[in-house]
Amino acid sequence: MNLQHVNVKFFVDGEMPVDLEQVINAFHRWVANQSMDELLIDVADYRHVPRTPSVVLVGHEADYAIDYSQQRVGLVYNDKLAREGESVDRFRHAYRSAVNACLKLEAEFSDLHFSRREFAWSINDRGLAPNSEETFVSCEALMPVILKDVLQTDAYTLVYDRDPRHLFGATVQTETPLDLGTVAKA
Repeated sequence: MNLQHVNVKFFVDGEMPVDLEQVINAFHRWVANQSMDELLIDVADYRHVPRTPSVVLVGHEADYAIDYSQQRVGLVYNDKLAREGESVDRFRHAYRSAVNACLKLEAEFSDLHFSRREFAWSINDRGLAPNSEETFVSCEALMPVILKDVLQTDAYTLVYDRDPRHLFGATVQTETPLDLGTVAKA
């Protein structure tokens, strides 16, 4: 399967310790300074909508959002482009971009910490990857290869979300903490 439009979500450890107004201000600074690898365009405030991305940093190639779906708050990287290369390259790009944004937010807010033991991924393209048995079967062998390459370990548990109403994806729980600083420098 040719995976495109990869989303990666890193969960906040515990409750969200930062007021979202402060995140909005940080995202506006990121746009003004073009602080990420993608072209950043604007910030959207959806705090009035429950269990969704509440604050979105809108980019041309990708979006970053503080997201309350999956019953947990976290930062989501949403790759909007159809990218060249292998599925592992696209997944690695999304993973690294999410890690870089998490580290940047942690540097701005000392009370904010993202999990080093758990993250989620999904494919934001229901036409390409509907959450169906067929998609699961075609990715069942592919995802462990991708994750081993990206995480540099096979000491993790992969829990798929099999609800057809949700995007195709899974939660990854690692046995040992991930070294996000190493990922960001790679």
